[in-house]
Amino acid sequence: MTQRNAPLAANSAVLAAALAGAASATAAPNDTSAPGLTVARAEQKPAVAGAPGNFTGAVSVQLLLLPDPAGHPSTAEVRFEPGARTVWHTHPAGQTLIVTAGVGRVQRWGGPVETLGLGDAVWIPPGVKHWHGAAPDSAMTHIAVTETLDGKNVDWLEAVAPDDGHP
Repeated sequence: MTQRNAPLAANSAVLAAALAGAASATAAPNDTSAPGLTVARAEQKPAVAGAPGNFTGAVSVQLLLLPDPAGHPSTAEVRFEPGARTVWHTHPAGQTLIVTAGVGRVQRWGGPVETLGLGDAVWIPPGVKHWHGAAPDSAMTHIAVTETLDGKNVDWLEAVAPDDGHP
């Protein structure tokens, strides 16, 4: 394994557990039908439009799991229509993205735009300024697993300019 892949490999067990939990999980925290499990049912979590100040274009967000005091990350499914994207932002404790449909793009500040496809995963380290979204001619859906630090999981910044690499 290369050093470049070490962060992804180190997080693979955590990520697999989070995704497995998101896929099977879904109950109200007070549901005692399954002691020791939190199940969050898909039908109880409608998708909402992404906040206009945080996204450009049509985006919907379905929160799958909320972070909790024990340090578990939030998990969301985010759907971007063609050309839609986030604004520049950072995560104080990092974020993992897993593309589940379509073609996407991601860019860190000062870096090249990377194209993402089905099954691609991206680890964004804490404090790295970046954006992500759909390619101009394809919608894209990803699962976002976002860590929280001191009660905060994202710092939203400025919009992505066309000369930043995204049309």
